[in-house]
Amino acid sequence: MHSKEKPFTLEKTFSCNICNKAFAKNSHLKTHLRVHTKEKPFACDMCKKRFSQKSDLKVHFRTHTNEKPFACDICNKTFSQNSNLKTHLWTHMKEKPFACDLCNKVFPLNSHLISHLRTHTKEKTFTCNICCKIFSQNSHLKAHLHMHTKEKPFACDVCNKGFSQKSALKRHFRMHTKEKPFACIICNKTFSQSSNLKTHLLTHTKEKPFACDICNKVFSLNSHLTSHSRTHTKEKPFTCDICNKGFSKNLHLKMHLWLHTKEKPFACNLCNKGFSRKSDLKVHFRTHTKEKPFACNNCNKVFSQKSNLKTHLRTHSKEKPFACDICNKVYSRKSHLMTHLRTHTNEKPFICDVCNKGFSEKSDLDKHFRIHTNEKPFLCEVCCKKFSQKSNLNKHLRTHTNEKPFSCDVCNKVFSHKSSLNRHNQTHTNAKPSKVDAFMLVTN
Repeated sequence: MHSKEKPFTLEKTFSCNICNKAFAKNSHLKTHLRVHTKEKPFACDMCKKRFSQKSDLKVHFRTHTNEKPFACDICNKTFSQNSNLKTHLWTHMKEKPFACDLCNKVFPLNSHLISHLRTHTKEKTFTCNICCKIFSQNSHLKAHLHMHTKEKPFACDVCNKGFSQKSALKRHFRMHTKEKPFACIICNKTFSQSSNLKTHLLTHTKEKPFACDICNKVFSLNSHLTSHSRTHTKEKPFTCDICNKGFSKNLHLKMHLWLHTKEKPFACNLCNKGFSRKSDLKVHFRTHTKEKPFACNNCNKVFSQKSNLKTHLRTHSKEKPFACDICNKVYSRKSHLMTHLRTHTNEKPFICDVCNKGFSEKSDLDKHFRIHTNEKPFLCEVCCKKFSQKSNLNKHLRTHTNEKPFSCDVCNKVFSHKSSLNRHNQTHTNAKPSKVDAFMLVTN
């Protein structure tokens, strides 16, 4: 009887000088070194994106050609990557012969069982050579390394968007398929992500097990507590690579990056207007529905945005919580403080694309731009006269109503325009306000 021969394996004689990882071939070592040097010698001819490995470039190139050379023998579905085909084949495998002795969960492959067992033992054997973070699965380590290399090897077959993790691609793909496989057992509401279902379930249980050690505020999720804690520590661990601005939440960084990329992934179903934030789309949608869900308890005035209600409430409380660090002047709105600060810095960050004129406020740039376009979007419903600015329309409307809402505190004389009242007030005080402070009087 012949004894079973062991398969021949190459000795790993080539070691990395940085992390001591060993390889059987010198070519493999050279490829590995690019993880440390960040070198990406392989460039895509179509979009100039660069890769550290030729195989990654080959996979990426299929996002341009839509080539899917890997076909399933059972259902003929095709894939751009062999790894995606292998994952897909598990959906056909009904047999799961490998069972966990601790929880009886079954798996189609022994490697899956071994990975699962580490969830019981808490064993973490795979270490990142760059930041020393440890992982229970090699696949998790590989996915983590993409964060350091900025590599996004998993591409969406529909829109070509790249992802650093396969799980992120899988979640993204449900945006196209509208698939929501995770259902709430209480109310049957469905979700595209398991994490969203878990968050939703807490709305039924009302459970908030995570408490802040500083202010005792409680949260339903640990991630919410972590984010909240940064309001005390002022920590901003998420930094923009383009402008170095720091953020306390990764979500806020992602939204900020859209300002640089000009990406607007959230589109209105009615008018196709795009937005960089989902919350902005939600607010915009109320311009179509005319919904104003936020009401003032003092005067019953309603608003489409909660922030507008908060600002309005200060007209009742006379609260001015925003103070200038330079001259101590106070304002009821943060935007007014920011505008005022530019009177000290002379900053004009909003530039006209046509004539390069600078403005301290975006709204001023928008108004100015209508000089070039001759756009007059504000229409008087009484006489059909058009105006480039809403404030001018409001002033004009008083010629029809004879309304004079601005009253002098000294002599009770009334005026149709606040600017007229301000000019009149100078006859009492003999003081001439600056242009900026006059503007603040109008808008505050």
